[in-house]
Amino acid sequence: MHLYNLTLQPPTAITQAIVGNFSGARQQEIIVSRGTRLELLRPDVQTGKVSTVVTSDVFGSIRSLAAFRLTGGTKDYAIVGSDSGRIIILDYDPKTSSFVKVHQETYGKSGARRIVPGQYLATDPKGRAVMISAMEKAKLVYILNRDAAANLTISSPLEAHKNNAIIHHIVGLDVGFENPMFAALEVEYTESDQDPTGEAFNAAEKMLTYYELDLGLNHVVRRWSEPTDPRANLLVQVPGGQVASSERYDGPSGVLVCCEDHIIYRHMDAPQHRVPIPRRRHPLEDTERGLIITAAVMHKMKGAFFFLLQSEEGDLYKVTIEHDEQDVRALKIKYFDTVPVANSLCILKSGFLFVASEFGDHYLYQFQKLGDDDNEPESASTDYASFGMADPNSPLPRAYFKPRALDNLTLVDQQESLDPIIDSKVINLLPNSDTPQIFAACGRGARSSFRTLRHGLDVEEVVSSDLPGIPNAVWTTKLKEDDEFDSYIILSFVNGTLVLSIGETIEEVQDTGFLSSAPTLAVQQIGGDALLQVHPQGIRHVLSDRRVNEWRAPQGKTIVSATTNKRQVVVALSSAELVYFELDLDGQLNEYQDRKAMGSTVLALSIAEVPEGRQRTPFLAVGCEDQTVRIVSLDPDNTLETISLQALTAPPSSICIADMLDAGLNKTQPTTFVNIGLQNGVLLRTVLDPVTGQLTDTRTRFLGTRPIRLVRVMIQRNPGILALSSRSWLNYTYQNLMHFTPLIFENLDYAFSFSAELCPEGLIGISGSVLRIFQIPRLGTKLKQDAIPLSYTPRKFVPHPHNGLFYLIEGDHRVMSDTEAKQQIELLRQGGKMIDDTALNLPPEQFGRPKAPAGTWASCIRVIDPVEGKTLSVVELDNNEAAFSLAIVSFGARSGELHLVVGTAQDTFLAPRSCTSGFLRTYRFVDEGRSLEFMHKTETNDVPMAVMAFQGKLIAGVGKSLRLYDMGKKKLLRKVENKGFSSAILTLNTQGSRIIVGDMQDSISYAVYKAPENRLLVFADDTQSRWVTSATMVDYNTVAAADRFGNIFVNRLDPKISEQIDDDPTGAGILHEKGLLAGAPHKTAMIAHFHVGDIVTALHRVPLVAGGREVLLYTGLHGTVGILVPFVSKDDVDFISTLEQHMRTEQGSLVGRDHLSWRGYYVPVKAVVDGDLCETYARLPQSKQSAIAGELDRTVGEVLKKLEQLRVTASGF
Repeated sequence: MHLYNLTLQPPTAITQAIVGNFSGARQQEIIVSRGTRLELLRPDVQTGKVSTVVTSDVFGSIRSLAAFRLTGGTKDYAIVGSDSGRIIILDYDPKTSSFVKVHQETYGKSGARRIVPGQYLATDPKGRAVMISAMEKAKLVYILNRDAAANLTISSPLEAHKNNAIIHHIVGLDVGFENPMFAALEVEYTESDQDPTGEAFNAAEKMLTYYELDLGLNHVVRRWSEPTDPRANLLVQVPGGQVASSERYDGPSGVLVCCEDHIIYRHMDAPQHRVPIPRRRHPLEDTERGLIITAAVMHKMKGAFFFLLQSEEGDLYKVTIEHDEQDVRALKIKYFDTVPVANSLCILKSGFLFVASEFGDHYLYQFQKLGDDDNEPESASTDYASFGMADPNSPLPRAYFKPRALDNLTLVDQQESLDPIIDSKVINLLPNSDTPQIFAACGRGARSSFRTLRHGLDVEEVVSSDLPGIPNAVWTTKLKEDDEFDSYIILSFVNGTLVLSIGETIEEVQDTGFLSSAPTLAVQQIGGDALLQVHPQGIRHVLSDRRVNEWRAPQGKTIVSATTNKRQVVVALSSAELVYFELDLDGQLNEYQDRKAMGSTVLALSIAEVPEGRQRTPFLAVGCEDQTVRIVSLDPDNTLETISLQALTAPPSSICIADMLDAGLNKTQPTTFVNIGLQNGVLLRTVLDPVTGQLTDTRTRFLGTRPIRLVRVMIQRNPGILALSSRSWLNYTYQNLMHFTPLIFENLDYAFSFSAELCPEGLIGISGSVLRIFQIPRLGTKLKQDAIPLSYTPRKFVPHPHNGLFYLIEGDHRVMSDTEAKQQIELLRQGGKMIDDTALNLPPEQFGRPKAPAGTWASCIRVIDPVEGKTLSVVELDNNEAAFSLAIVSFGARSGELHLVVGTAQDTFLAPRSCTSGFLRTYRFVDEGRSLEFMHKTETNDVPMAVMAFQGKLIAGVGKSLRLYDMGKKKLLRKVENKGFSSAILTLNTQGSRIIVGDMQDSISYAVYKAPENRLLVFADDTQSRWVTSATMVDYNTVAAADRFGNIFVNRLDPKISEQIDDDPTGAGILHEKGLLAGAPHKTAMIAHFHVGDIVTALHRVPLVAGGREVLLYTGLHGTVGILVPFVSKDDVDFISTLEQHMRTEQGSLVGRDHLSWRGYYVPVKAVVDGDLCETYARLPQSKQSAIAGELDRTVGEVLKKLEQLRVTASGF
């Protein structure tokens, strides 16, 4: 078995974000790390929309990112710390729109290790040096400079190691042009390691250490080291150094040390200032719980600076420092606004704040004001004795604030993110959809959502209006060549033509010179300022002064098809003749003297747009009823001669020639494609040779059941093609590569480009008798998301087998449920406490819920209708119970009636796992499954982490034991159990009487239920212990599973053993066999293994295309959606594996990680080809593409065609 891995949706989580002028232009961009990918985002200063400029898979794990600029430079570089054991400096090249590796310096082993640097990065603000540090001991400093040719240079590393020290954070100090300095938070553990009593551990001090890079002596010295608050977790750089032009100082220099409940300003030889972090005032707050800062950003303006710090609740605080030159007068802090908890905050000079959320969607906010003149309470270090440092070990009095809705910020854009996907299912539930949808339970806490993912581009409708009849075509046209917007909409009906003018409103006009009594075949703005209309009886050429030149079709013949561009017109007559016209220099249409007889009825015609600086386009494509397409020359030397011919499998319904950029085929200029739509719904795409006119490299794709109509349109200033069948598809260029994606919209009968002030880059279409004007906002997202909000973190969900509803369980730890919170508030009120209602009525999806002590849970069961996109009912769980698993079971004892069984536990603690009692709650479906009726609950002695229907009974993994339950009157009755599992049962799958059990730490076991003897026996397990997260059966003997370290593996049981087990009626043979390697008597063999780079939370075996093969679809914690496709033939395996080997040598990883060792991170990769790497073949330089194709004995086109075919036939993407 060989598999091909493809990522359909790259990870959407952002682990870190940096801001800078990476393209060297005047505007700022953001580079984000998505774990294994780098992306460059560009916020539009006018609209506030964030667009993706380039995205690149690095085939490695990005651990840290930093931006830096050489002194006096205008361009920022990005430094990347990864698991490759190398420091990488990247430059963004706007010409090729890609990241270029400028430097790659090796300093250690690969892998994310404790003492190999790469975890932290800190740069000198003047761009002279960078420090890269490990979690422990190792810190290296590199000096950055430029050589005579102004190229960036990097020195050899200078060591700043400290043995037996754990590093919590590092930051570069702002010291102007003095020797660069770096600050680090370190804890030494030598004594703690050797002291068995634990006293040394409690007395260990956290040190704030300054490292100075002496540029003269070229080495690093430890300049200053002082103990600081033991709970310090984050350092923030404070501006300093002299301004070059005057004697003034930018700031006091030094660092802000963020600790639990406090923020301290510290600098060498300067007094400390300490202020408390303001807390939310809430009657139910856990007063024992400290508050820490998790993200921070500093922003410099002319002559001033401020900090935004974010607490773990999501509150932003504005911190300012009052200083006199280098002396700090006061440190001040006040509440600013509340945004989602972020991994990174970025402030742009254009007045935006980018919040890269830890979980859920990412946001771009605009600053309305800086919160200077509001009446929020402000704490200053001068309010306390000796600036708050009278007793550094005791806490300051607490400061409080009232959270409120956004005041200083306003939301301008939102980037959808699936992170984290906790569970998913793939089912086709939507009416008249031919492909399945992916349903995903995403998010955390009150910002969680249940999302429906559909393959296609999201469409924004601008206008829709009803028409008097059903038109068969629509066009828009300008009046003059250099008009910015369209002026007319032309609608063609069976018996006439309607012209609408576009202005403040859209209304009908009469005096356009167009013939309104006949249907229209084509409309074109021709020459400088004339219009052209083709109708069955002839051609009308309307000049700018409203004079009309008319060409009439010969007696007894009509025009059946036409194609036009700015200077040429070709029409086909009912007698199968072609008539060709060309515009002369005076703006007159001249007919070519000969007419060409085609010998078969013409069904479709197409010519391309006139190329820039040319008189005409030299080729015409003609589709005839004899199932052929001919390329006919329009060149003056051999006008209307047939050059080449292509045979088809069905009569053509539409043809469209378009010049589109596809960097896979040609990096420098657009390629001319002939798109041929057939009457059976198949689209052919052929490349037209611009010199010889020959047709090569044909690719086919099935679009739908109706004959195809093709229309040339403009999509974001680039040419694209709309293909309309039973679904509407768009062929477009995005990031220089060609894409072909369906639109999620009403079926269109005809469409055209539309450009007006309201909608400059829109499309206009007709479906039935409705006229719709719409636009496509985002070309990069191929999965459209529809979200339903949830109350708590989703855990698992199951689909109902018949009614199309989902049952989902949610649960949050350290959160009080809403009912419990109300009871506590009532108790406080009865105790006579005054309670402020505003704190209680804050929306939890924006502010979260107040934290409660460990062991407190809020949980519910929700019934969801995914088609309507709404919640039907919610069952809240009481008594501090939390739901962990659920299944729909048809109990044989109740004659197959369906029940919902939910595994819950009371007073659960996570580490070590314990609960006062577990329960199996049984519910009956009422009102066609729209709500649930509680029947009874069965007590268990541990947390039921997995439940599943099995042969009319229920099988449950309760802690370490596997149990079989049957339905009883008052509770479920335990029939049999097997206690032989090592840690906890997490997944269950079944076929026949076989049960596949996934253990939390001990991989996959095969068990069997022998009914005659009522035994549950384990007969096979894995040779390796693995931390399983999800599993699915591939066939009766094969299981695919994923583990906690981002690997997917496939295990298979020997079919002979399988038969032997099935033939043993009582299981006596298994009982008496000797166990192997302290486990089951038989072992499974691993047949495939692959490191995905994301923790896989769900695996499914499904077909993604109507009538396609089954694939393994996986969803990952970071929002990844990917598939593993089985290869059909040995030839494919050999071909793609060889291509992968060539790509490994040609396409180096951006972070310098070896591809083979990345995909085989923990276990060598086996029988899986990395499709993501193979698909970067399209981005290679032409010479390398040809060399690799030559080695494979194929042409470049054939290699690209094979890769596209693998993707399309398996996924439809």
